[in-house]
Amino acid sequence: MSLDDPVIAVDIPSDAPAVVDETESQAQPAVLANGLPPRFCCFVTGTDTEIGKTLVSSAMLHALVKAGVRACGMKPVAAGAELRDGEWHNDDCDQLAAAGNVHLLPSITTPFLLKEPAAPHIAAELEGIVISPVPILAAYVEINAASDAVVVEGVGGFRVPLNDEFDTADLAEQLDLPVVLVVGLRLGCISHALLTVEAIEARGLTVIGWVANETQADMAFADENVAALAQRIDAPLLGRIPRLAQPSAEAAAAHIDFTGLPNWPTRNKL
Repeated sequence: MSLDDPVIAVDIPSDAPAVVDETESQAQPAVLANGLPPRFCCFVTGTDTEIGKTLVSSAMLHALVKAGVRACGMKPVAAGAELRDGEWHNDDCDQLAAAGNVHLLPSITTPFLLKEPAAPHIAAELEGIVISPVPILAAYVEINAASDAVVVEGVGGFRVPLNDEFDTADLAEQLDLPVVLVVGLRLGCISHALLTVEAIEARGLTVIGWVANETQADMAFADENVAALAQRIDAPLLGRIPRLAQPSAEAAAAHIDFTGLPNWPTRNKL
């Protein structure tokens, strides 16, 4: 197959238009002085896998929709899919789609949807696929054109191999987006977080904020860990998500303040 083809084809006509919630027409974005709508785009990464990137990304999309803009989530590479009613699904991708209000083809919002729940380069090799940046960048352009705000969620940590010569840090650098870091609060998170910040900045990218996510209910010295990170990360702490009994975009968003992020849209009051 071509490197530019999506990994899993969706049985929908390629010329099908984007579908946007009916409420979109009632929630148009505010207009800036230059006549253009505000545009917010970011790349969400984390200190590791399974630390809450999708929860924070979904919370961000939820908040963007409440602010009255067309918001779309993108997970360029997802590993781990199951067949439901004839279509392949990944839970992270489904959560992002549910939180946003701009709904494009899954082959656009996730150009590489891999079946095996493994490191992406391993899962891709099992399917005889090489993950290329070309379809990812093309899909991002299309999503950006259809939306007022785009939240791109990485896979795993910041430096996850996608092929022999290309990893998620390279992808973030090519997208050239400001970065929101999700820190999973657990033993070792201080070093993991600070090393991730260094890696992000080494790529010429900017960490515009970070979120602390309590991945366990009884972490010893959690407050002290958050304080140590706040002292050392030169970006605002956007919020701290407690261990949620029923995690959801809305529940997580209640613990995070995104409004100070650059280009974050103000609520449309018209």
